[in-house]
Amino acid sequence: MTASSSSSVAPLLGALRDLASTAERTASQLEREIDQALALVRATVARGGTLLFCGNGGSAADAQHMATEYVVRYMRNRRAYPAIALTTDSSLLTAAGNDFGFDQVFARQVEALGKPGDLLIIHSTSGNSPNVLRAADAARARGIPVLALSAKDGGALRAKADLCLVVPTTRTDRAQEIHLCIQHAICDAVEETL
Repeated sequence: MTASSSSSVAPLLGALRDLASTAERTASQLEREIDQALALVRATVARGGTLLFCGNGGSAADAQHMATEYVVRYMRNRRAYPAIALTTDSSLLTAAGNDFGFDQVFARQVEALGKPGDLLIIHSTSGNSPNVLRAADAARARGIPVLALSAKDGGALRAKADLCLVVPTTRTDRAQEIHLCIQHAICDAVEETL
């Protein structure tokens, strides 16, 4: 390895070490909350409820990713689990945004699709996006529990969620990476037992 290649890889290795450190802090600080999140998801799937996912930007991508893991499969062949990402229907999102405002794009879908026995899972690194806060309000009004994955201080979402996993970082990218890791671990555990 040349000196120039070793200096160019240093930031990459630093990023991996930072991710590993964030994962270790999360595992140490959120063990009880992650166990509670698993229980919420497992109970919802066991009773035939639907997992409703939402988020913005990279968190929207994570919402879509996780809904797909539940409907199709993660690690094991098994029955399809009911899950939907509220981030994917462009006609619905643009109509709701135009007619009611972007703050309502997820809440409107929770009103239409959500029912008792379901679970709303919100990915939001800030915990302060108005559209996810409104979605949490809509879910709570219908008796649907809210599981949130956030970072920093959890934002306003922390008080609106039944359970909020606040990853101990101020970095959006690290929070999203850890959110996805937690979600994959939960999905794996659900597949293993149901």
